[in-house]
Amino acid sequence: MKKLILFLFGFMVIFTFLYNKEDKEILIPNNAIRFRIIANSNNFDDQQLKMKIKEEIFNYMIDQDYQNKNRDELISEIKNDYGLNTIISKYTNNYDINYGYNYFPEKTFQGIKYPSGNYESLVITLGDGRGDNWWCLLYPPLCFIDDDNTEYKSLVKEIINNI
Repeated sequence: MKKLILFLFGFMVIFTFLYNKEDKEILIPNNAIRFRIIANSNNFDDQQLKMKIKEEIFNYMIDQDYQNKNRDELISEIKNDYGLNTIISKYTNNYDINYGYNYFPEKTFQGIKYPSGNYESLVITLGDGRGDNWWCLLYPPLCFIDDDNTEYKSLVKEIINNI
């Protein structure tokens, strides 16, 4: 009888381990800062404009070393930086930049679920803001990870665990 109980217990432990082997949902820390650019509409030109602005802003953020700033430095940089206005105004005068708590719908990216809710964020709205958006996390600095990286989940876990 003891052998049967030990066998069943061992089986349950192994089954539980194998069943839970899949990566669990990664929870983004409460102190995360999201970044979002919302296109005017979903027409081709508006989506292209969104991506052109995103690329220029992204390169600017790398030049300004956003990825290596701590949270407080990053917030100060965002609130006092007029470089974003300079970049966007080259393409359009119809935009809004908002830093604060903004609503984000639920997203799943690279197998990681990002729950919906109001998050501290930098949101750039182009025109009417009725188009698809591009988004990432400025803090922890997940914006600066290659989207095609097959080790994305592991890298995200490592970055979040170090925060």
